[in-house]
Amino acid sequence: MNATRTGFTLGTLIAVALSWSHNHSLLWAIIHGFLSWLYVAYYLLLQLR
Repeated sequence: MNATRTGFTLGTLIAVALSWSHNHSLLWAIIHGFLSWLYVAYYLLLQLR
């Protein structure tokens, strides 16, 4: 249970940081924080193209 909670927190922080560095928008950072790991995967897929 603790590892799952830590994973969600880490995913949220990564998503917010990536979103802010890419969009410079607090609204998008919050939205991407809620989507967390989905946004991280999406961001990485776009960067690897």
